[in-house]
Formats: sequence, C-alpha cells, structure tokens
Amino acid sequence: MAEIKIERKKQVWPWVLAGLVIAALLIYFLVYRDNDKNKEAIAEADYIINANQAKHLGEKENNGAVAAYVNFVLSNKEKMSLDHAYTNEALLKLIEATDAKANEVGYEVQADLEQVKEYANMITADPYETTHADNIRKAADILSNVLQNIQKAKFPGLTEEAKELKNASESIKPAVLTLEQKDAVKNFFAKASDLLQKMN
Repeated sequence: MAEIKIERKKQVWPWVLAGLVIAALLIYFLVYRDNDKNKEAIAEADYIINANQAKHLGEKENNGAVAAYVNFVLSNKEKMSLDHAYTNEALLKLIEATDAKANEVGYEVQADLEQVKEYANMITADPYETTHADNIRKAADILSNVLQNIQKAKFPGLTEEAKELKNASESIKPAVLTLEQKDAVKNFFAKASDLLQKMN
C-alpha cells in the first residue's frame, strides 16, 4: 500500500507570541526609557527647589539684630508710658532688624527706614503731643510694607504672618491717643516679632 504523507501545519502562534514580545520591548525602550529620564530630571529639579526653600524657611540664619528685637518685645511687654520711650526703642530695634534682614536678602530699604527713624524720633520730642499715634501708624505702615515685600520675595511660606502684620499696623488709629490703644501698638510689635523670628 502506498504511504500517504500528511504534512503537519506549521503553528503560527509561537511567531505571533515572539512578535508581541518584541513589540512590547520596543514600546518599553521607546516610551518608558525616556520617561525614566524625565523622572530623573523632575526629581533633580524638585531637589533644587526644596533645597532653596529650606535655605529660606528651614535654616535658621540667627541674625543678631532680629534676635535683639524679638528679645526686646518678649521681655518688655508692659512698659508703655507717657514718654513713649518703649515705643521709640521698639521702633528703632525693629528698624535695625528689618534693615539686617533686608541686607541678607538683597532688598534696598534705606530711604524707607530713614523715614521711619524720623517718625520714631518725633514721638519722643514732646510727651504731651497728641499726634504720636499718627506717627506710630505711619512708621508701622512703612515697616509692614517693607517686611511684606521681603516676605513676598524670599519667604513665600509666610504670607499669613505678613498679612497679620499688615492688619496689626492698620489697627493703630491715628486719631486716638497712643496710651489709649496700647494693645494695638504692642500687637503690631508682637506680629513683627513673629514674622521676623520665622524669617530668621
């Protein structure tokens, strides 16, 4: 009898499977390899940003003028009197602290601070003058603006503290005698102390 040769059909599925594996490898190398490079670049950029923020927010610079102002405010809370010596000294120390912080971050404030010094000196010239609150308010407005500008430029995480300082400045009423609004004046100095301490 004659032998009938039956040819087996070649199976296609191993070739299809090999083609799918090769396509998957190509997709991985073309898409995900570049994605890993992007992730590395993003991670490096995040590290640089975080390092810069830590420099301004996490690191304590311990500025001596800022520390002197903060200590003055904390240790002299009850000393407002008719001669306005406390308010004058607090303003002068705040001027020094603000100037020192502005110098650290490269912000020019000399003209503003000279104006504040004039207001600070005016409040001690005549203890019976009734415009002291007006001069204190003008000085407080200038100082809060300077500190708020420094905050916006170099300390973006302290927006709320800068806003509180601005509100404290605005709560000093020019038409009211200073000794009748001691709490508002002290609150301004306390808010400035809080902001500067967090910047320091």
